[in-house]
Amino acid sequence: MLKSGGVLRVTLPDLEKGLAAYQSCDRDYFLIPDEEWEDIGSKLIVQLLWYGYSRTLFVRGFVEELLRKAGFTDIRHVAYRETASPYPEIVDLDNREQESLFVEASKP
Repeated sequence: MLKSGGVLRVTLPDLEKGLAAYQSCDRDYFLIPDEEWEDIGSKLIVQLLWYGYSRTLFVRGFVEELLRKAGFTDIRHVAYRETASPYPEIVDLDNREQESLFVEASKP
């Protein structure tokens, strides 16, 4: 639960970044070891779903729509370790910079 005026920050697997790496055959983008999955398409799926940890794929518009439907406002795409909020510590848990999208939103 987020109190009124609070800021939510989410870090999500970015489908567009993954597809770009897949289409350009950029094997270095993928963190999945060849011993586990060798095919680049397999690496794409396993990384985006992070071994089943994530159940949904995300693109910017989908995230924005989900947040609006949940009642959030002032939705902003931000960079790794950067915030548009007045809470600098909100970025402390940022990780997986290369493959993620970072979004902040407020609750009125």
